[in-house]
Amino acid sequence: MTAHVGVLALQGDTREHLAALREAGAEASTVRRLSELQTVDALVIPGGESTAMSHLLREFDLLEPLRARIAEGMPCYGSCAGMILLATDIADAGVPGRAALPLKGIDMTVRRNAFGRQVDSFEGDIDFVGLDEPVHAVFIRAPWVERVGSDVEVLARADGHIVAVRQGPMLATAFHPEVTGDRRVHKLFVDSL
Repeated sequence: MTAHVGVLALQGDTREHLAALREAGAEASTVRRLSELQTVDALVIPGGESTAMSHLLREFDLLEPLRARIAEGMPCYGSCAGMILLATDIADAGVPGRAALPLKGIDMTVRRNAFGRQVDSFEGDIDFVGLDEPVHAVFIRAPWVERVGSDVEVLARADGHIVAVRQGPMLATAFHPEVTGDRRVHKLFVDSL
C-alpha cells in the first residue's frame, strides 16, 4: 500500500516537496487543516520561516494536534525550518511572542540561521549515511544541530556541523533536497514508512 504523506502547506516550499514525494513513490497532498492532518500517514514540514510557521500553526489550530500526532509516532521529515520545528529545543528561537515553537519530534537542539543570513547561503556535496553517493545540499539561511540525544543518528555534516539526523520515524535536514532534483532523501523517508 502506498503511503499517504502530507506536506504542511502554511508557508514554505510546499510544491517542491509534493513533487519530490510523488517521484519517490508516495501519495502526497497538502495539509492546512486538522481534517487533512488526520488523514495522512506521515508529514513533511518544509523549509520556510520557522517563526512564521509557528504563528500559522497556532492560528490554524494545528500546533497541539500536530504535537499530539508526533508524540503518537507519526513519521515526519523536516527540511530547514522543518528541522528547527522538529527539535526539542531551539537555540535563539526568536522574539518572545513570535518565537519558533518546538514540536519535540527529535531529541536535539537546533540553532536557527546558524550558517548566516540569506547572503551567506551556499551549496555543496556532502556525504550522507545510507546513500552511496554524496548529496548536493543547498543551504538557505540554514540551521545546524548543536546537540543530539543518545537515540539520534547523525546522517550528515557540513563544515563540521550536524546537518542531517534521524530518530525513529523522524528525519530532518538543514538543507533543501527538494530543490535539486535528487530524490534520494525523500525516497529514504518514503521507504521507511
